[in-house]
Amino acid sequence: MPIETALAGARADSRMLTARAAPSLVDLGLRVALASSVIALLCVCALPPGRKPGSVPGAASALLGAEPAFVPATKAAPAPPPAPPARFGFAQPGPDPAHVAARIDRLTGLREDALTQGDVAAIEAPALRVTLTRGAVPDVAASLFVLMARRAAGGPAIDRPALSVLRTGSRGQIRTRFGVVETLELTFGGATPRTCTGFVTRDGAIRLDGWFCAPLGRPPEAQALACMLDALSFLDLADPETSAAFASAPQAPRTCPAPPPASEVSNRTGSIPQRSRNKK
Repeated sequence: MPIETALAGARADSRMLTARAAPSLVDLGLRVALASSVIALLCVCALPPGRKPGSVPGAASALLGAEPAFVPATKAAPAPPPAPPARFGFAQPGPDPAHVAARIDRLTGLREDALTQGDVAAIEAPALRVTLTRGAVPDVAASLFVLMARRAAGGPAIDRPALSVLRTGSRGQIRTRFGVVETLELTFGGATPRTCTGFVTRDGAIRLDGWFCAPLGRPPEAQALACMLDALSFLDLADPETSAAFASAPQAPRTCPAPPPASEVSNRTGSIPQRSRNKK
């Protein structure tokens, strides 16, 4: 067979194969285009409401280096404003200065005025804390131990160190001009454990609680605690109701010692008087 005839036959066969494959390639292209359209439609339908096509979700934006904006579900409640301190102290102030701090309890929303005098860590001197809660107290029936433990742990709220209650002792009751007061002997932990007397009023229109520590780590006598509570005074022109409750509380029929003069206190080391030296 001549070479020209063979080449002509090969070209004819190639044209026949191309003609047969052309419809198959066209069909395959249509199928690919249709599949791409279906995938794009599914992606658009899967977008959550409010998201535009082409936006990058949070996880993908984090991978790409863009941090999504944080939108809180609810607005945080504003912190309560600091409460101005009232005139909370003693009818006859003693030589040691008293520190008064006021705050709003986040749990109850009630105002608390705390009076502190002395330091629990200074075992040679008396120490006192009294908290006045204004308004209706929801946990009036709470145990005195739980109340004292909460007050001791919350010392930083009134610029005082936090304390822990190691153990408790005897319970009792005393009567003051604010009514019956429940007492509980308790020991605070620290470098030097100290035994004090916790207290809380159980009747009347005024809620007072706290603790009283006598010098040398001994619990104070009931008479000394009652005299201390009877000597409390309070005045707040913005709260005439509580001020009137303090003013109308009757004085108890007891004799309480007057605070020592400043000249006598200046000659003391803590609460222990210094003995005069014999110069002979």
